[in-house]
Formats: sequence, C-alpha cells, structure tokens
Amino acid sequence: MRLRHIDRIRAVAVLCMVEVHTAAILPPRGMTVGDPGAFIAAAFGGMAAPMFIMISGWGIHRSTIRRSSGGPIGPSGWVTWIFPRLAVLVFCQFLVNVLLNVERGGRFEWHTPGVLTLLAFASLVAPLLVRLTIHTRASLLLIMVVSPIILGDASGPDWTWWDRVSSEGSAEWTARLLWNGTYPVLPWIFYIILGTLLHDTSENRIIRERFIAIGAGITSITIVFSFLRGVPWALTEGNAVLTFFPASSAFLVVSGTFALLAHRILEGDEAEGGEPWKGDSLSFLEPLGRVTLTVYVAHFAVLGAVALVMQGEPRLEFAPSFVATIGHTIIWIPIAILHQRHCPNISFEELLRRVSR
Repeated sequence: MRLRHIDRIRAVAVLCMVEVHTAAILPPRGMTVGDPGAFIAAAFGGMAAPMFIMISGWGIHRSTIRRSSGGPIGPSGWVTWIFPRLAVLVFCQFLVNVLLNVERGGRFEWHTPGVLTLLAFASLVAPLLVRLTIHTRASLLLIMVVSPIILGDASGPDWTWWDRVSSEGSAEWTARLLWNGTYPVLPWIFYIILGTLLHDTSENRIIRERFIAIGAGITSITIVFSFLRGVPWALTEGNAVLTFFPASSAFLVVSGTFALLAHRILEGDEAEGGEPWKGDSLSFLEPLGRVTLTVYVAHFAVLGAVALVMQGEPRLEFAPSFVATIGHTIIWIPIAILHQRHCPNISFEELLRRVSR
C-alpha cells in the first residue's frame, strides 16, 4: 500500500531543495546573510536535505525489507539488486554535476560527490542496516551525532564551498565522499539511520513523539546557548551553533527533529488507518512525491541554463529574483501532475524500479 503522507513529505522536501538552489543561482542584489529573506531561504535549505535524505532512508529500508522478506538472499542476489541502483544514482549525480558545472557558471565540479552518491552508499549498506535491531541503530544514530566532534579539523570547518566540491585524485574524492564533502557519509548517514527508525516505529506514534519532544528540548538549549554566548544560532558555514557545511552535532539534532516533526504533521492519522493531515486537500502534492529524483535532476537542467545566461551579468533586483525563485519552485507541482497523468513510466524512479527487479 502506498502511503500518501510519504509522497507529501517527499514533495515538500524536493520543493525546499528547488527553492534554495534557485535562490543560490539568482540571489537578489544587496541581500546579505543577515537579511530576514536570506534567513528564511536558508531555513528552507537547512530543512530540505535532512528531510530528503531521511525519507529516502525510509524508502531504501522499506525496499530492503521487501527484498529480504521472501527468504534468505545470497551475496549474488544482493549484488544484482544493489549495483544497478548504485549505477543509476551515481549516474544521476554526475548528470547533476554536468548540468550545473562550475565552468558554465554553476556550483559543481563534474566529479563532485553529493546527495545522490550518499544515497548510493546508503543502498550499499542497506542489507547490513536491515539486520540490526532498533536499539543498535539508535546507538549508531548517537555515534553519528558526535561524529562531527570526533572528525574535528578533518571535516574542513574553515573550508569554502569550492574546497568541498573539488578534489585531486581518488584519495581526495574518497575523502569528499566519506567525511569532508558537501554531503559526506559521516555524519549525513545520520538521516538515513533516522529514516530506518522512522519506518520501524511507524506503528508506535508515542516513541516518535518522544523523539520529537527530546529533540525540541535540545533545540531550545541550542537557542539559549546561542543567546548567552553571543554566537549566531545558524549559519551555512562559519562560527555558529548550527552549521550546514560541515554539519555540526547541533545541526543534526535540530534538523532531524524538524524533519520528524514535518513527517508527524503530514502523517496525520494515516498510520492508524485514517487520513493524512488535511485529507485530500494536499493530494496535489502526491504526484510530485512520486518523482522527486526526476525533479531533483531536472531542476538542475533549468538552473544550469539560467547560470549560463546569467554568467557575468549583474544580480537581479529583489522583486524579479523573488518571483523567479518562487515561480521555479511551484511550477514543478503542475508539471508532476501532468507527468503522472500522461507518462508516469518515464522517470528515474521507474528506471530504479526496473533495474531493481
């Protein structure tokens, strides 16, 4: 049975990603990181990737459980299931990098690891995670929370964006993939593990709500700490309590809490056999939730063309920049509806399903 609230949270996550990526390519003239508009855009961006990865972890875990439900599977059986998925996800990552390549005004080197290589790694370890108990995965989750502290300078706390998306040779590329890239395995696999726990506690609302309550308490502590120490609460990078590049321990907890809260809200009563939040009134988001990987790749094609046209041109004023950003974000909702109505089998999601059979 397809869960409607899962499609909705996927849709919300990809819309947030489209918004923040568009804002990065079309930043309005004169806006700084301290402006309220910039803070709101960054907040959506800070929520987007954690939600996207968490719900992807949920999906990978669910697929792995289904794969193993028919009985014991030998190594060759897992290889024939995993490696086609790896190939599709890695291909999509390289495609994204080419579409928004730095040589054409974009943000990536052609070989940059990113979100999709993280999901590819998650697919690789999924057969191991599915064998672990909930308590063991909860322990791994806590280890991931403290991993930024353990990594220390190895994560590149003073690096610029361009340091994270460039690499010389296979050793540096592996380091970008595993611990100091844009979305390295350590600590971002935290959200994959969180997604597996979300799946396995789907029939126990109380446990999930306790997670949210604990996370909300820790979030309050980070805000108080920020106020008392005079340190910014959240920045994309730099000296702050919450940092995205690299992901700080506080960021993992706070963003994970908000991702769980967003899921809990959109879930409504569906886990108990009822309706998701707002019933059919949010059903227009569900087609988009079925093609998030396709939209993720496709929106970079649009942004790559925009970056090429805007290369060397002055920034837009606030109004046209805002309209372009919001317009490019919401246009994917009707596009997804039309896609699901007329050509639902033409997508990267369908390709993943076919190669995984």
